[in-house]
Amino acid sequence: MIEIYHLHKEYEQGVAALKDINLTIDRGEFVFIVGASGAGKSTLLKLIIREILPNKGSIKIFGRDIVRLKNREIPLLRRNIGMVFQDFRLLQDRNIFENVAFTLRVTGASTREIRKRVPLALSLVGLKEKAFKKPNELSGGEQQRVCVARAIVNRPSILLADEPTGNLDPGTSMEIMNLLHDINVRGATVIVATHAKDLVDHFQKRVVVLEYGSLVSDQERGVYINAR
Repeated sequence: MIEIYHLHKEYEQGVAALKDINLTIDRGEFVFIVGASGAGKSTLLKLIIREILPNKGSIKIFGRDIVRLKNREIPLLRRNIGMVFQDFRLLQDRNIFENVAFTLRVTGASTREIRKRVPLALSLVGLKEKAFKKPNELSGGEQQRVCVARAIVNRPSILLADEPTGNLDPGTSMEIMNLLHDINVRGATVIVATHAKDLVDHFQKRVVVLEYGSLVSDQERGVYINAR
């Protein structure tokens, strides 16, 4: 499903974020991307969602090199890729229903489809009864659940999560990770960038380790490795 070949990414002043990354992720996998701050985890996710472009290399998703996509083709790609952020990025002036519906509106979904799919997504994350609350009326864990609902409302084949538990307490972090695991069981490919050693060790999924922008370990059923 995702094939990455000889991927390089440099930022300003020649700072290398990723160096010659080669990685294949199959349909239905659950993969943790781990490594210290600055190892390249977030950069890798941004490249997969085509938020940024590499300096060299290719990223094939569903067999197509997304590096070569025209700008008008990017929205179609993103309908198949959901993204969960650490900092929530919720619209504070809109209620929870509207925050989740926003993803559908930008893809041109009809009002009928929105009314059908938003409650289903909120039910999946256990927040259907809070659809008309504002984000500031929810706990941090509930807000992250809204982010998950927003990411899956388009029924994407791939779900990316960038430090989804970074601002949460351990108990809530486990709830969020269990939710991501359930979404994976339902068929989505899930990729989680995280520092959460306890969660990585608990779930025993595939673990890809980045160090200074290089891929240094890839364990089929692994634990957190602090490469530095």
